[in-house]
Amino acid sequence: MATEHTSPLVARKRLPAGHTVTVAVAPLFVLLLAASSRSPAAAAADSFPVLIEPTLVAGAQEKGAATTPQKLSQRKMTLYGSSKFMGPRTFDGILSDQQPLNPDFYNWNRAYVSYCDGASFSGDAEGEAENVSDVLPKDCLSKKDPTECFFPAELIKRISTPTFIVNSEYDSWQIQNVVAPVGSYPGGTWSNCRDNIQNCSSKQIDVLHGFRSKLIHDLKVAEGKRDWGLFIDSCFTHCQTQWNGTWHSPTSPRLGNKTIAEVVGDWYFGRREVKQIDCKYPCNPTCGS
Repeated sequence: MATEHTSPLVARKRLPAGHTVTVAVAPLFVLLLAASSRSPAAAAADSFPVLIEPTLVAGAQEKGAATTPQKLSQRKMTLYGSSKFMGPRTFDGILSDQQPLNPDFYNWNRAYVSYCDGASFSGDAEGEAENVSDVLPKDCLSKKDPTECFFPAELIKRISTPTFIVNSEYDSWQIQNVVAPVGSYPGGTWSNCRDNIQNCSSKQIDVLHGFRSKLIHDLKVAEGKRDWGLFIDSCFTHCQTQWNGTWHSPTSPRLGNKTIAEVVGDWYFGRREVKQIDCKYPCNPTCGS
């Protein structure tokens, strides 16, 4: 499959032992991976999914803020409303302990910090942060409104840690909540499109292509960073790393005939440099939507 914009693939040195890697799924979902001492043989001996009891630590899983009293009320009796309603969780995707589903990271240590706060983790605040602009990039503040300096397009310029970004050019959450949130359009003009890209008119697709172009423009800084990696597909989806179906399966999205799992492994273990950006929707036949 041809990609519209792909950087040359060149050999890359293996990362130092113990190197911490951040796999960022824009805009919010971040995984921190740490090498495991568990042996492959021990992992292979397990025949059941790993289940863990919930442990609460602030700041890990993003589930989006509940923005109205009605939404908060709907969540309060669910695992997204209180830790009292959380049960054991099966690890899938990049957290799976099954080698066929997670070939490079199946025997690593895993910790999942679940979300039970409808206010983006502010419900268990340890304190208050004042004058937040004081910690934002000074060169950005000198040129732009402080609210712009808080977002990834600016923050990414100052991240020095080697980072792998996985995201869709047509991220379904962003289309539903940023491009066309409920109440932002007359009548029901975007109702069908925002829920299913296959229902979009040609004019609406043009708008989504514009959204894609802005994302690719903002990612150019990542392309220029030698130790960074990219997997930016054109599927209408959101959060692709934690599900078996999108992480590594026969039906997973592919770029360069490789799944997300294969590409992340190639990058992390230094098998090759990977900066893959897909062509425009609907060019990719491996997308399920």
